[in-house]
Amino acid sequence: MAERPLSPHLSIWKWGPAMLVSILHRATGDAMALIGLPILLWWLAALASGPEAYGFFANLADSWVGYIVLVGISWSFFNHFASGIRHFVMDIGAGYEVDSNNRWSVVTTVSGLVLTAAFWAVIVLR
Repeated sequence: MAERPLSPHLSIWKWGPAMLVSILHRATGDAMALIGLPILLWWLAALASGPEAYGFFANLADSWVGYIVLVGISWSFFNHFASGIRHFVMDIGAGYEVDSNNRWSVVTTVSGLVLTAAFWAVIVLR
């Protein structure tokens, strides 16, 4: 039994940017499907239901809880989008070297944050 190799686990693998981006890509996709889609459908239903239903939705979206949820959904979108571009680049055969992959991973994470900040800056400052 002692001669058998160990399965890779967290004490063997070291955390890196590529691992973070992989996990975030899955998590943001799930967040958009499980949280973003119901909110989008609620918004559309409120639009179709008239001013009272839309006013309730708009008031909730304009609260501090609404802003946290909407910023989170928009970050999920931009992060997932940037990660998708990274995957596209890797699908064409580029970026598999460790240094290149780590650089792309950091750029992906930072660009998701920057795009979210720019998006909300445009919304808040208009």
